[in-house]
Amino acid sequence: MPIQLSPETEKRVALLFPPDEQEQVRAVLLEDVASHFISVPYKRSEREVERILFAVLKLSEGNFGKLGTAIKQATTDYRDVLVWAGFGSDVEAHKKWLPDKAW
Repeated sequence: MPIQLSPETEKRVALLFPPDEQEQVRAVLLEDVASHFISVPYKRSEREVERILFAVLKLSEGNFGKLGTAIKQATTDYRDVLVWAGFGSDVEAHKKWLPDKAW
């Protein structure tokens, strides 16, 4: 089964990025984050991957360059982006985050 972004991840992409960037953002999230963390040796659950996706999206602040930086750090040590995004100490905190405004 192909990897897909959850409706909640899609909602955050739509709020953070303008329509002309959203497809590229989705592709990067799927190729560089989701596929990385579902493969061996990382093998994270969908819930854990979504938490990482939300963290990199939050850290991006809707900027594609910042998204790339956050993704690079996540694939180096995902715990850093979880802490920086404020999701490090509560495994449910990412669910409460929604961007304040659309792009």
